[in-house]
Amino acid sequence: MTALVFILMGAAAVVSTALTFAVRRFGRRALLHDSAGSAGHAKVLRRVPNIGGVAIFVTVAGLMLIGLGVAARNANPDAPCLVRDGFAGAAVHMQGIRDQTPMALALLACLLVLHAMGLIDDRRAVNARLKLAVMTAAAAAMVIGFDCRLLTMLDAHAGGPWASWAVTIAWFVVVTNAMNFMDNMDGLSAGVGVTASGFFLAAALMHGQWFIAAALAVLIGALLGFLVFNFPWGGLVGAGSTDPRTGQWHGEPGQWHGGAGPSRGRGATIFMGDGGSLVVGFLLAFLTVRTTYVDPTLGGGWYGVFMPLCVLAVPLYDFVSVCVIRVSQGRSPMVGDQQHFSHRLRARGLSVVRTLAVICGCCAVTGVGGLLLGSASAWQAVAIGVQTLLVLALLALYEHGSGKAGRGV
Repeated sequence: MTALVFILMGAAAVVSTALTFAVRRFGRRALLHDSAGSAGHAKVLRRVPNIGGVAIFVTVAGLMLIGLGVAARNANPDAPCLVRDGFAGAAVHMQGIRDQTPMALALLACLLVLHAMGLIDDRRAVNARLKLAVMTAAAAAMVIGFDCRLLTMLDAHAGGPWASWAVTIAWFVVVTNAMNFMDNMDGLSAGVGVTASGFFLAAALMHGQWFIAAALAVLIGALLGFLVFNFPWGGLVGAGSTDPRTGQWHGEPGQWHGGAGPSRGRGATIFMGDGGSLVVGFLLAFLTVRTTYVDPTLGGGWYGVFMPLCVLAVPLYDFVSVCVIRVSQGRSPMVGDQQHFSHRLRARGLSVVRTLAVICGCCAVTGVGGLLLGSASAWQAVAIGVQTLLVLALLALYEHGSGKAGRGV
């Protein structure tokens, strides 16, 4: 089954690469370039299509539907089935997949709604409160309708499922927005998504959760295929600006801008937009809720449920910090700007590639601790928690102590 999971990852990467190439070509011809966003959104515009989320969503939804179809066909044991017959142990999981088909279809429906809303928002800004309401409604549909809950231990003290419902819906909304906020620099949201999903995939494989592992493998493959065109391959960047009318970069010689015109390197040639980042965030939130983190056979304790907080610590740091900055400035936390963690690092002299490496590297550091949390003893769990907090504290200290260069950027 492990081999099948990685085959799915490879297939998703191939499909996503082809779809991203096609979507990018269509976006260029139809002039579906990055848009200005909502009123008050401070943003540097580039002549780059922002419909890459279509490739991500179609890859994920298409392969998941194919998987559900294979499981449904396997209901007849006499019918030939490549997966069942070609991979040892696959047959025993088919019934489990069929049992989860209604939930999987509901998940795809929620992803479709968020994807459509994101595509609309990428063309003409959708009211922030409406977006939040749609995210909350989609989360409530999965949490209440299919009993997808975190921290069910709270219910004994709350006299019902209300506490775990509230916590889980909040988790869905926060993670969805955190990944949406991460989509502010070439390769960042997809890179962080691949890093975090890799640790969640390892946890799912450790606990034999093959449906979750397969979904995570498909997500990783979809993001890797998209990254082929979204990664800042040039890596030469510094001070300067992009003319929103022409997409031309104005700065030091040799710098790349990722838009039109000559340069020594190149940046992203397509963005995922909200049509992709909302899908990635919501799917990650769902899969983290459905993953098992506590396994007594591995010697771990109840604190294993905090693994997602460790793995997603850096995206959550960006989400919380940028919201605090905006509110302190008397602005809405839902109106975009150039004050994200990535922007603040770049204002301190890091290039796009180095900023991407720092953020994904920090995600990997906290992710390693999170992966070990489920099998750690109590004192080891405390050490992992301290390590995660130290990483965030050092990031905050670096930001605060590196001068005024990044403040208010």
